[in-house]
Amino acid sequence: MAERTTVVASQSGLHARPAAVFVKAAAEQPAKVTIRKPDGEPVDASSILSLMTLGVEQGDEVILAAEGDRAEEALDTLIALLETDLDAE
Repeated sequence: MAERTTVVASQSGLHARPAAVFVKAAAEQPAKVTIRKPDGEPVDASSILSLMTLGVEQGDEVILAAEGDRAEEALDTLIALLETDLDAE
């Protein structure tokens, strides 16, 4: 299982538009991806409801893990999204 840590850049954290963009991208990955805060349990990154329960704000550190086909590529794609201010687009 591949795992990486990053910091969320979007001004509204993982809420509203940034959450929808991230969940859509996670669902398109061939690998199964989870996301969690450092002190929390992992949730399915392709589930908007699960993602919202994390309460991720701008500047929060999150840990992504991927398992399956092209896991490293999936993490590259999703981390690039998290490190972008998706509110500014």
